[in-house]
Amino acid sequence: MKLVSAIIKPFKLEEVRSALDAIGVSGMTISEVKGFGRQKGHTELYRGAEYVIDFLPKIKIEIAITDEILDKVVQAITESASTGKIGDGKIFISPLEQAIRIRTGEKDEDAI
Repeated sequence: MKLVSAIIKPFKLEEVRSALDAIGVSGMTISEVKGFGRQKGHTELYRGAEYVIDFLPKIKIEIAITDEILDKVVQAITESASTGKIGDGKIFISPLEQAIRIRTGEKDEDAI
């Protein structure tokens, strides 16, 4: 099992969700986060004053999946979240030791 964490631009969320739904991903956790990578934020003008925005709004998607669909999930996220511009985001893949469904007690792949 793997835990896939993807950081994407907020306006790409629905497109990514649809792409994951199309390949059979049944659940995910979404968080609104802020951060920066190589783009290092940007400046904005507000009422004549310039402000530096260090942390940009992003969406973090977390998905617990089986090893068999990892490549499909990564491809779906990459294709649907890409704009071709800086700040498109990142995908992190971590091993997932155990998953337990609280309601039924099912474990591991049965719980996903």
